[in-house]
Amino acid sequence: MRLVTYNVEWFDALFDDDGNLLEDQEWSARRNITRREQLDALGLVFQRLDADAIMIIEAPDTNRRRSTEKALVNFADRYGLRATSAITGFPNTTQQEIALLYNPDVVTPVHAPQESEDAPRFDQTFGIDLDIDATKDEVTFSKPPLELSVRHVSGPEFYMLGIHMKSKAPHGARGRDEVMRMSIANRRKQLAQAIWLRRRIESLLATGQDVIALGDLNDGPGLDEFEELFGRSSLEIIQGNGGTELYDPHAAQILQSPVNARPSTARFFIAPQKRYLSALLDYILVSPNLRAKAQDWRIWHPFDDTDCYYDEVLRDALLTASDHFPVSVDLQL
Repeated sequence: MRLVTYNVEWFDALFDDDGNLLEDQEWSARRNITRREQLDALGLVFQRLDADAIMIIEAPDTNRRRSTEKALVNFADRYGLRATSAITGFPNTTQQEIALLYNPDVVTPVHAPQESEDAPRFDQTFGIDLDIDATKDEVTFSKPPLELSVRHVSGPEFYMLGIHMKSKAPHGARGRDEVMRMSIANRRKQLAQAIWLRRRIESLLATGQDVIALGDLNDGPGLDEFEELFGRSSLEIIQGNGGTELYDPHAAQILQSPVNARPSTARFFIAPQKRYLSALLDYILVSPNLRAKAQDWRIWHPFDDTDCYYDEVLRDALLTASDHFPVSVDLQL
């Protein structure tokens, strides 16, 4: 089966309250791109991915009037995808849900939130002493991870965690001192979320579950100077070490050779500098039993992947569709 994680920038803005596609010439939430252009670009990218399951980060919203599942099913029908069903977990208030779009002939996912004494459900509050002052800080997820128990049509079962970690960016900060304070506070909260996730992963592995953690971690080794204050990135915490370490070859590449050229999964326009910033933020991390079954890892980057680059239609679609690029792996189950 082909598994993908894909952060689609402001997917929600492409649908009305009934989940119908807004195929018009009005501007999308992406810079200088119409809603029709973004939808058609996304449709082509999803067609080329030809995946059995896509963990969509920043999926369309769920609220009193809107339905993530309805919007995604309409999208799949419009562009003739094999993945025709959708599932979500705990909704959030950010208009950026986490959802799995999947082929029901290949996989059967069930929302299966877990909890334990040291790691509550992801829609609840996690108490942890973040600043070593003997007082527990209360941490929450603005976007609770999507916890799925998944059965493959051939029999194997595994557990999947769809993740969108807190951004470290100091949004709204004014002045250097406030930028510093917010950056440190945001990183501290993100690391707490990573510890929470790692505890869930360890509890699942302890029961013999195969685990896949995938999505946008908004982090990776060496991405900013604040990492030195805490010793490890969120990625490294979630990965773990020893016999229960999760694996992603792109993560392994930057951990083993941090000074070499880095793969990237996202490309952001920095307007004041009139340039783009690239970063490795999106991962598919698999547990030890699945590592040998995972093949053909790929970042669908229009400038780093030669097949994407020389296919001009796909290259343009990837650049139009989102500021992140899909990451895929083929699992031989």
